[in-house]
Amino acid sequence: MLNSLTLRWRRLRGSDRYAECLRVLLALGGAVAWCFGTGRAEEVVSILLGVIACALAETEDHWRNRLTTLLLTLTCFAISAFAVQWLFPYPLLFAVGLPLSTFALVMLGAASERYATVAGATLLLAVYTMICADQARIGPWWYQPSLLLTGAAWYGVLSLLWSLLAPQQAVRLSLARLFDALADYLEGKAALFTPVHGVDREAMQWSLAMQNERVVEAMNDTRLMLVDRIGARRPRGQTAERLQLYFLAQDIHERISSAHYPYDALAESLFHSDVLFRCEHLLRLEAGTCRRRADAMRLRTHPRTNADSEASVRDLQDALIALREQAHPPAAHLLRSVDALVRNLTAIQQRLANDTFEELPTNKRERVLQDPAPQSLGDAWDRIRMQLTPRSFRFRHAIRLALALLVGYAVLHAVHPKHGYWILLTTLLVCQPSYGATRLRLAQRVAGTVAGLVLGWATLQLVPFGPWQMLLIVISGVTFFAARLRRYTTATTAITLFVVLCFNQVGSGYDAMLPRLLDTLIGTAIAALAMRWVLPDWQGRRFDDVLADMVRTDARYLEQIIRQYASSRRDDLDYRIARRDAHNASAALSAVLANMLREPGQHQRGTETLLRFLSAAHLLLGQLSALGVNRAAIASPAASEAVTKAGKTTVDALAQLGDALANGLTAQDSTDDTALLEPLAAHIDDETARFVLGQLMQVLVQRDRLAELANTLNPA
Repeated sequence: MLNSLTLRWRRLRGSDRYAECLRVLLALGGAVAWCFGTGRAEEVVSILLGVIACALAETEDHWRNRLTTLLLTLTCFAISAFAVQWLFPYPLLFAVGLPLSTFALVMLGAASERYATVAGATLLLAVYTMICADQARIGPWWYQPSLLLTGAAWYGVLSLLWSLLAPQQAVRLSLARLFDALADYLEGKAALFTPVHGVDREAMQWSLAMQNERVVEAMNDTRLMLVDRIGARRPRGQTAERLQLYFLAQDIHERISSAHYPYDALAESLFHSDVLFRCEHLLRLEAGTCRRRADAMRLRTHPRTNADSEASVRDLQDALIALREQAHPPAAHLLRSVDALVRNLTAIQQRLANDTFEELPTNKRERVLQDPAPQSLGDAWDRIRMQLTPRSFRFRHAIRLALALLVGYAVLHAVHPKHGYWILLTTLLVCQPSYGATRLRLAQRVAGTVAGLVLGWATLQLVPFGPWQMLLIVISGVTFFAARLRRYTTATTAITLFVVLCFNQVGSGYDAMLPRLLDTLIGTAIAALAMRWVLPDWQGRRFDDVLADMVRTDARYLEQIIRQYASSRRDDLDYRIARRDAHNASAALSAVLANMLREPGQHQRGTETLLRFLSAAHLLLGQLSALGVNRAAIASPAASEAVTKAGKTTVDALAQLGDALANGLTAQDSTDDTALLEPLAAHIDDETARFVLGQLMQVLVQRDRLAELANTLNPA
C-alpha cells in the first residue's frame, strides 16, 4: 500500500503540469489568504487576475533569463495597465489606442517565441484592467493597475524561486516528452513492416508524418531549454547529461525516420521470410525502451534494461544470414538495403541500451546548439520588419485581431457598457491565427462557458459564502492551468467558475452570469466574422510556398550528407541545422494540411492530392535520413567522385523542383538524371558507394512522384 502511494506521488510530481499547477496553487492561495486575512476582500479579483496573467506569460527559462523575462513582463504589464486606466474615461482615444497597441504587440511576437508569449499575456492583462476598472468605483487612478501588478509580481517571485530551486526539472520533463514522442513514432514505423497484402502504406505514411510533427515539436522545445541553460558555456554535470540525451534523441529520430527501400517492394520480395516480422517486433521493443526512459526521467529512477531487445537483434541478424544463404536469395541491391536496415535497427538498440554517458565532443561545432533568439535589438527589429507584409500570416493576424477588438469595443458600448469587457476577452482568446484553430476554439469556449455558468449557479446555491468558496476559487484556478493546453473546454469551464466565485466576493456572482454568457456569444461571433472576412488566411494559399520550402530544405540536407561521404561522419552544427530544417519543413506541411482540413470546403485545395504529397514527401525525407544514418567516408577516390557527382545531380533536381513549386511552373521529371546514375552504380566496386547510388536513384524516383503530384495540384 505504501509503495503504491509512493509511486502515485512520484508520478504526480513527474507530470508535465505539476510544477506550474503547484506554483499557481501557492500564488492563488497566498493571495486569497492575504486579502481575506487583512480584510481587503475588495482587492481579491484584481490580484488574482494579475497572478493568472503572469502565469500565462511564464516561459521555462533558467533563473537568469527568467529574471530578465520577468522584468520585461512587469514592464509591459505596467505600461499596458496604466495606459488602459488613463484612457478608460476617453472612449474615442481608447478606440484609437486599442487597435494600434494590439497590432504592435502581435508583431512583437515575430522577434521570438518568448516575446510572443509576453505580448499575448500583456494583451490579456490590458483586458483584465478594463474589467477591473469597469467593476471598481473606488480608489485613485493608479489603484487597480497596482493591484494587478502586485498579483503579477507575486507569481513572478514564486516562479523565480522555483527556477532557482529546480533548475533542471523543465529540461528533464521536456526530454521525457521527447522520448514518449519517439516511442509513438517507433510504434507507427513498426506497422509499415507488417508483410501482409492489402495494407495501405500511403495512409500509414500520412499518419507517420503527423506523428513526426509531434516529435519535431518536442525536439524544438527541448533544444530551446538547453540553449537557455547552456548559453556560451561548456556544459557540465547534469546539463551535459541532458545535452547527451538530446543528441541521443536526435540520432534515434534520424535513424527511425529513415527509409532504406520502398516498403511495398520489401513486403512483396520478403513475403515468405520472417525478416520483416522481426524488424517490426524489434521496433516495438525499442518503443517500449523509449517509454521506460521517459518514465525514468519523470520518476528520477534508473531505466530498466530489456534483455528481449538484445535477443531480438541476434534473431534478426540470424534471419538475415539465413536469407542470404537461400538457394535463390533476393537481388543484390535489395540485400544491400536490407543489410543497411538491420545495421540501423541494431544501432538504435545499442544506443538505447547504453546506460553510460559519453564525453561531449571536444570540437565545439559538434556540441554547440543554435540559439534561435535574436542576438541584438537590431536583429529583433529585422525579424519584425520582415513580417511587415500582407503575405505574412502574423501581419494578417495582427490586423485581424486589432480590428476585431475595435469592433468589440464599439459593440460593448452599444449593447451594455457595464460588464461588456468580457466581449473583448472572448474575442482575444478565440481569434486564432488560422481558421481551423479559431473554429475549434470557438466551440470549446462556448461549451466551456455554458458548463461553467451552470456549475457556478449550482455552487452559489450549495456552497455558502466564506472559506469554502475561497477554496473553490483556488481549485478552479489551478484546474484551469492543469487543463488549458490539452482540454480547453474543461479549462474554460474552470475559469468561468473562477470568475463567478470571484465576483461573488465583491458583489453578486449571479449578476455576472448572464452578461458573461451574452458577452461570450458576442465575442465568439466577432472572432468568427473577423476570421472569415478580415484578411482570411486560407491555408490553401500557402501551400506553394510551404511545398517549395520543404523540397529546398531537403536539397540542403542532402548536400550536407553527401559532403560527409567525401570526408567523414560528424554531427556538426551545419549538418544538424540542415537536418532540423528539413524536419521542421515537413512538420510545417503537416500542420498546414491539418489546418486546411478544418476550413470550409470551397477553400480546401486538392485535399486528396495534398495527402498523397504529404505521404510522398515524408517518404522522401526518410530516404534522405537513410543516407544520413549510413554516413561513412568512401575510401576509393573513384567511388567517392562518383557519389559526389551523383549527389550534386540529385541536389540540383530537388532544387529545380523547389523553384518550380515556388513559381507555379510545371515541374520536369528527372528521368535523364536517373539514367546517368545507373551506369555509375554498375561500375563501382565499393559497397558503400553502391548503397549510396542506389539510395539516390530512389530519391530521384520519389522526387518525380512529388513533381507529378505538384503538376496535378497546379496544372500549367
